[in-house]
Amino acid sequence: MPDYAIETENLTKVFRTRWPRRELTAVDNISLRVPSGSTYGLLGPNGAGKTTFVKMLLSAAHPTAGRAVVFGRDSREPAARAPIGYLPENHRFPTYMTGWDMLDFYGALSGMNSAARRRRIPELLAQVGLDERAHHLRLGKYSKGMLQRVGLAQSLMRAPKLLVLDEPSDGVDPVGRKQIREVLHSLEQQGVTIFLNSHLLAEVELFCREVAIIQKGKLALSGTVLELTSGSGYRLEINGATETLETELRSRARTAASTNGLLQLLFATRPEANQALDLARANGCEVETFGRTRSTLEEVFMKTVEGE
Repeated sequence: MPDYAIETENLTKVFRTRWPRRELTAVDNISLRVPSGSTYGLLGPNGAGKTTFVKMLLSAAHPTAGRAVVFGRDSREPAARAPIGYLPENHRFPTYMTGWDMLDFYGALSGMNSAARRRRIPELLAQVGLDERAHHLRLGKYSKGMLQRVGLAQSLMRAPKLLVLDEPSDGVDPVGRKQIREVLHSLEQQGVTIFLNSHLLAEVELFCREVAIIQKGKLALSGTVLELTSGSGYRLEINGATETLETELRSRARTAASTNGLLQLLFATRPEANQALDLARANGCEVETFGRTRSTLEEVFMKTVEGE
């Protein structure tokens, strides 16, 4: 398997209108690499270009310039789509079909024979948490969460090597979201690459190892979640500091606050924080917290899209 499941090089998509004559650049010169077997999140506000980017990966839209490569093949080649499973955000399954019938129908469209479909369908329905009753219930009677689960099952019919998911947890309750995460974690352990587009940043932070943030068609920020959420300072919280010790520690800290006897200190560097920790221990203080400060992915996202 190639080192990268997805590679884009200067990928650009420009939409042109005849009247009034104008151009809209939806995706602007994006170069991105998604390692094989990784969990990767694509983030951005509405209208940022995420859907157009995904459409070019799937060859539902062709780039104006640059290229997209999936497992070493140009995304426009039919063979590049064979190892991909896809769940769109606004999927529309035939409501008169049952969950079983729908999976059988889409499996047949993808070229699976009937014996393979009969083996695969019950496995997938159980895997995504749909009980026996739901197997033969018409999709028109499904809740939004059930539709998301059966949609996920549809995307897994051919055991894809790359799973592209657009808002997979949309409308799913917390228990269902946890179950979907467990399914995706299991697939990750099997070496499946998962490319996830979601507005639920807390879910992305829990699940994805790397993310890219797109803003106005451009790649604004990318990296591992750990790198992007790591802060630039170190936090120390202690109990039992004397007035003299507190004065000394406050003079060394970037910021300090005291609440109900808990002294909270923020230091600019690790050596400064360690020296303060040694001093606190030498004076018999109880250490409540010591470590590097962190931001949430939501905070990183908001700073990026607001231009800070």
